[in-house]
Amino acid sequence: MADFTRKMGVLVLAVFSAGCATLEPPLPVADPGLPPRWSAPLADVVWEAELPARAAADIGWRDFFRDPNLRTLIARALANNRDLRVAVLNIEKARAQYRIQRSERLPWVDANATLQRIGGDTPAPSSYSAGIGVTGFELDLFGRLRNLSDAALQQYLAQEAVRRAVHLALVAEVANAYLTLAADHELFGLSQATLKNYQDSYALIEKRFSLGAVSGLDVEQIRTQVESARADVARYEGQVVLAVNALGLLVGAPVEAALFPAGLNGGMIGLVAPPAGLPSETLLRRPDVQAAEHRLRAANANIGVARAAYFPSISLTGSVGSASGDLSKLFGNGTLLWSFIPQLNVPIFQGERLRATVDSSVADRDIALAEYEKSIQTGFREVADALASAVTLTKQYEAQRALVEAATRAERLSRIRYQAGRDSYLGLLDAQRTLYAAQQGLLATRFSRQTNRLTLYKVLGGGWKERGR
Repeated sequence: MADFTRKMGVLVLAVFSAGCATLEPPLPVADPGLPPRWSAPLADVVWEAELPARAAADIGWRDFFRDPNLRTLIARALANNRDLRVAVLNIEKARAQYRIQRSERLPWVDANATLQRIGGDTPAPSSYSAGIGVTGFELDLFGRLRNLSDAALQQYLAQEAVRRAVHLALVAEVANAYLTLAADHELFGLSQATLKNYQDSYALIEKRFSLGAVSGLDVEQIRTQVESARADVARYEGQVVLAVNALGLLVGAPVEAALFPAGLNGGMIGLVAPPAGLPSETLLRRPDVQAAEHRLRAANANIGVARAAYFPSISLTGSVGSASGDLSKLFGNGTLLWSFIPQLNVPIFQGERLRATVDSSVADRDIALAEYEKSIQTGFREVADALASAVTLTKQYEAQRALVEAATRAERLSRIRYQAGRDSYLGLLDAQRTLYAAQQGLLATRFSRQTNRLTLYKVLGGGWKERGR
């Protein structure tokens, strides 16, 4: 048995004596050609938030979204949404593929036991054997298996980043659908209130017409207002239904009316002002950018795999065991059997194929590099757009609010002058239309400000954490 142990140790030592070289080239440095920071003038932006000043990626969505109903719907969507479920399953698949590839770097040890009996005209003798061995284990002299394992690991990490990106997108879509429903509810309520006012005015003018105090033109003019408002009520009612359906699809189940937003208010979401001169390195925390980086690293590792094919490969097959014609003496003295079969594979007359494989791998790496740089450029533009919109929307909101105040005063004065008989109804009609349009515009601007906060939170990499640090 001492001889058995010595030979077994020699075999194991040979198996684990593979080199650690790798032919993977250095990872190229991305050059997206962007300025080091954004320069949007944010000093005049009113952010309406009480969150602590920190990076958007560190603000959990439960901290960012203030509305408890919205938080409930986001949690349901994360539990039920099929797109997110597919992303999670893709991670499980990538993890399994990585484990399979990693196992190639270790020898597979098999054990076997056999009984052989060959019959004929004479009594059949029996032969017993048992042993353990390694079959076709490749020595990783030039890092082929290591590079394959690294590529599989990077693909797995890329899938995990994709899952976070899907998570982030789902949170943003649910919040956007919720804000849309809130805005449609307010527009529906505004159109109903406007319709009621017009109907009251119509009833009053009809009485004055019956007394001969106004002309039939005034009656028809107010009637156009009534019917126009009635059409708006129907239109916004339909938009509310569509918004409810869209929200239910994202959540993955019907949404009860108790969770509907009462209206659009400034306390639903929050985001503190980004610091002046926000560095563009912030983009590197975005999940889509991280996924592109991992795909670049995987493609770079595949170049090492392709280069290793130029060099010889050595695989080992060996076994150690015992054989005897008597089962009771199977592991006795004089029954030891061993075999050691190294195999050398040298590529000959394959230069063009191998060169083309390397060129293809380099092209894949360069494509991944371009896509990585593009993801950074896209993220920079999205953040720049959101920051610029934050500035203009603040100015637009203030102007729109002043317009509503002026239109309200003008409508009130026009009504007084009309009731006093100093103006025709046409002046009041124009004032009412102006006020109604100004109120609709103010609601649209409030909605745009809220969605801008949401967009900025998303493009800065926030939304995939539940709680902030």
